[in-house]
Amino acid sequence: MMDKTRGRDKAMTDKYNVESAELLANEAQVLPIAEATPIYEQLLHLFPTAAKFWKQYVEAHMTVNNDDAVKQIFSRCLLNCLQVPLWRSYIRFIRKVNDKKGTEGQEETRKAFDFMLNYVGADIASGPVWMEYIAFLKSLPTVHAQEESHRMTVVRKVYQRAIITPTHHIEQLWKDYENFENSVSRQLAKGLISEYQPKYNSARAVYRERKKYFDEIDWNMLAVPPTGSYKEEMQWMAWKRLLSFEKGNPQRIDTASSNKRVIFTYEQCLMYMYHYPDIWYDYATWHAKGGSIDAAIKVFQRSLKALPDSEMLRYAYAELEESRGAIQAAKKIYENLLGDGDNATALAHIQFIRFLRRTEGVEAARKYFLDARKSPTCTYQVYVAYATVAFCLDKDPKMAHNVFEAGLKRFMHEPVYILEYADFLTRLNDDQNIRALFERALSSLPPEESVEVWKRFTQFEQTYGDLASMLKVEQRRKEALSGTGEDATAALESSLQDVVSRYSFMDLWPCSSNDLDHLSRQEWLAKNINKKVEKSLVLNGTTFIDKGSIASISTISSKVVYPDTSKMVVYDPKHNPGTGAGTNAFDEILKATPPALVAFLANLPAVEGPTPNVDIVLSICLQSDLPIGGKTGIPSQLPVGAAAPATSELSGSSKSHSHPVQTGLSHKPTNRQQYGKRKELDRQEDDDTTTVQSQPLPRDAFRIRQYQKARAGSTSQTGSVSYGSALSGDLSGSTG
Repeated sequence: MMDKTRGRDKAMTDKYNVESAELLANEAQVLPIAEATPIYEQLLHLFPTAAKFWKQYVEAHMTVNNDDAVKQIFSRCLLNCLQVPLWRSYIRFIRKVNDKKGTEGQEETRKAFDFMLNYVGADIASGPVWMEYIAFLKSLPTVHAQEESHRMTVVRKVYQRAIITPTHHIEQLWKDYENFENSVSRQLAKGLISEYQPKYNSARAVYRERKKYFDEIDWNMLAVPPTGSYKEEMQWMAWKRLLSFEKGNPQRIDTASSNKRVIFTYEQCLMYMYHYPDIWYDYATWHAKGGSIDAAIKVFQRSLKALPDSEMLRYAYAELEESRGAIQAAKKIYENLLGDGDNATALAHIQFIRFLRRTEGVEAARKYFLDARKSPTCTYQVYVAYATVAFCLDKDPKMAHNVFEAGLKRFMHEPVYILEYADFLTRLNDDQNIRALFERALSSLPPEESVEVWKRFTQFEQTYGDLASMLKVEQRRKEALSGTGEDATAALESSLQDVVSRYSFMDLWPCSSNDLDHLSRQEWLAKNINKKVEKSLVLNGTTFIDKGSIASISTISSKVVYPDTSKMVVYDPKHNPGTGAGTNAFDEILKATPPALVAFLANLPAVEGPTPNVDIVLSICLQSDLPIGGKTGIPSQLPVGAAAPATSELSGSSKSHSHPVQTGLSHKPTNRQQYGKRKELDRQEDDDTTTVQSQPLPRDAFRIRQYQKARAGSTSQTGSVSYGSALSGDLSGSTG
């Protein structure tokens, strides 16, 4: 099924290949018209709203003076392609045809200009069209003064329409209008210009705002079915924004003119979003909400020609007809959707049954259902739908029961149908037939398809049965769904999960969410209890690596364990839990700490994560006014018995790895001999064990705490843990 869908999508994509279409159009331009015509017809069949292809096609015929073909092509494309370049080709053709017909030809040309401006005069690029029309009117010959006056009046009206239309050339048109009025009468010009100045200013402001939306639109895009590409989505959003802008009537013009502007924008949008059903639907519903039902119906009819396979648009169209009382028109839409019935979808059968029940009554719906049962596309959903109609609308539970029973003979293998039938019987409170239904279904369904049925059977017994029946069904369910492998016996055993399932109700549980997580984890562990752990065993978020995996330790990415900073305490290697000595020693250290150092530590920022931000610490150090020891009385070396704590232990912000010691110990650096012995000892320990503790230790205090925590957790499993000298602050781990 998936292969067929992918094949259709690929075929559709190849069919609407934009690059191939552009190449064909370029080839057709250099071919004789007889050879180019089939190519153009092929392109325009796929892209009926591609104005640039129509323009190339019609101009190819205009070149060879094939006027009849030109007229035919214009009649096919003009009203569906509201693009200024195409319409300018039209007016150029009209002027050429009527050029030598005298007054009659001039009148025909004037009508053609009015016709064109009525459709594309609102386009933001229509400025040259207005200018061309005005120039044409000014060029008309006049004999009498009355004709001259009439011509000037016509030109003035065209100017006044043009200067309130937001176009790219609005400023030029305004200047031309001022010059025109001043050339006719300066006294009259002053009043007319002051009258139209605010309207012009408003149109110019709207043009600047509208231009932002137009600049987002790709006017060379071809209309193709949506593929979900980023560019298509951006274009869809750009058109949506423009439509929303126009619907807001930014120019504050009258309702009729505003609606005309919205219609023009929708028509232009459909030139590029031709295959988007939501645009068609929005356009039709906008008409319907405005009271133009006939216009909405025409839009739906056009949409079905554009997208004949769209069931959504057919249902929306039928809904509009039904809502206005045109039942026969709506019925015809459904019948067209159903066709001969053999290729109709199950959903089409269901929706027609519901439509007939709403509009023609019980018998009409029942009669159609009896006919639909014979269709090869009749699925179990059709039975469920009609049974629901009979039960909920007709109030006929007996008929609904008969329908479910009739369907059970055909759809016993469908678990969903079994569950729908069980729901219906539950509404009737017919517990005996529900049990019988479950027994019949489970005796025929294979185990892999009966999971949901067993689950519903168990829930049913929890509601209708006693404790013995509940436990019995649960045990049967386990036996039916358990495997035949090593864990089959374990799967049959009772677990606390079963108790939780039996004694929960809706969103109420007999345990906390943590308990649920714990039980789920235990269930997973129980299923995998006999499986060998080859690399590592993860417990409580800490990774313990066995000796057999030492060889591959370099290839295993260790999991960083972040410490709980809220529970951190200052590390003291000689601290004895329970004695309180460490706390007392730390208090003494704080008392002996110079005030300047305490103030510095207090200004350090809170640490988030295992490693402090070194840049922040350095910046604070540079900004802090720490006096030099010799000038302030702070000794450069701490006296014996008052060792200052390491900065990293108090604030977590220093790179030092020294540690605070108890009172009575002096802070002395280790010599080279001690360092060499320690390195030798560490190397010996590396040979004895390869635990996490043996990995190179970071110099950061936070990570030192992390490894200390890991050692503390692994002491009970690996043996004793010994720490390094408190004087040097280096750590070494050994296992017993």
